[in-house]
Amino acid sequence: MSADAFSIGPLNHVGIAVPDIDAAIDVYRRVFGCTDITSPKDLAPQGVTFAFVNLPSGQVELIQPLGDSSPIVKFLERNPKGGQHHLCFEVEDIDAACVIMAERGMRVLGAPRIGAHGTLVVFLHPSDAGGVLIELMETPKEGAH
Repeated sequence: MSADAFSIGPLNHVGIAVPDIDAAIDVYRRVFGCTDITSPKDLAPQGVTFAFVNLPSGQVELIQPLGDSSPIVKFLERNPKGGQHHLCFEVEDIDAACVIMAERGMRVLGAPRIGAHGTLVVFLHPSDAGGVLIELMETPKEGAH
């Protein structure tokens, strides 16, 4: 893929850091009337417990720290009630996206790793993207979870 032809794909989800995932799920059910919410699951390599609120136009990913070394602990120290943590966009090829992002001056935070959707993800430094943490997620392949 040439750098000139690259662009991000669709918005996959908005990540919301929460101090209590069960309480957050309750708000989405009780207040907003959402009925399609996944059960919380631990993603130990990422240091989070997550659940997806499935909406007609996309997903909200609720993320709670999994242990004191979770990367979102500091975020919640600054924002004790929680808040928007990241935006996730799909890309066709995560490895090509990492190379192109670096060529375009973005700091790629670590190597691609498996995310909550079971596909490769990588994060871009927020100060290179207008103060927003960006997650790039490789579009799941046909038949993949």
